Amino acid sequence: MLQALQKLLADIYDVPLRHDVGEFLLTDRAELPQAARDSGTDEQVLVAEDDDTLWVHVYLEPALLARLESANPFEALNGGNIADYWTALEGVSHFLYLAWNASHDRAVTLMELELQAEIDKYVSTLWLLREQNPRRFPAELHHLLFERARVDATLAGDRLGLYRSADHYASRYCRRLARTLLPTSASAQADASAELRRFYRLTRERKIRHIERVAA
Repeated sequence: MLQALQKLLADIYDVPLRHDVGEFLLTDRAELPQAARDSGTDEQVLVAEDDDTLWVHVYLEPALLARLESANPFEALNGGNIADYWTALEGVSHFLYLAWNASHDRAVTLMELELQAEIDKYVSTLWLLREQNPRRFPAELHHLLFERARVDATLAGDRLGLYRSADHYASRYCRRLARTLLPTSASAQADASAELRRFYRLTRERKIRHIERVAA
């Protein structure tokens, strides 16, 4: 499942699969640091630096992975499995973005990770739903992801503003993206892919400026 999620994102953004997220997976909550263990969340990405080495672990709750195996979103993504799909995808998104930036000697901020993860949720979900039903554009997706979903203020703590800012900019970008994807022509799809791949490679500051410009 995780490898399939990683490949989906890698294909969308045309980034190489140099590392397998499965090799960095943790499923035993007891192995987490105390603060992370106590949060009770189903997904966490742990990052540490040691000289020139970046240490990354992706924690996913075993029950969540079991649910995704029994209701595979790659076979049918629906209201029953989309929340688990987004949770797992967020961990994979963080991993892939960290790995890609590390391979280019680029630092990454938490704001970048969260912004890209929210966009990845929207784009990958749209890609899957369009693949499973090519004749239907899931117009309700933006509302479901950006308007119905809420940031947990207790879990976010003093980072609440950062998460809300990432959600705000991702929402604006994806709304603009949806307008360009409404046509189903091959040229529209190609233009969207080119846009997403350019955006993925921008720095945080350039991403914000780009969103301000194109989503005004």
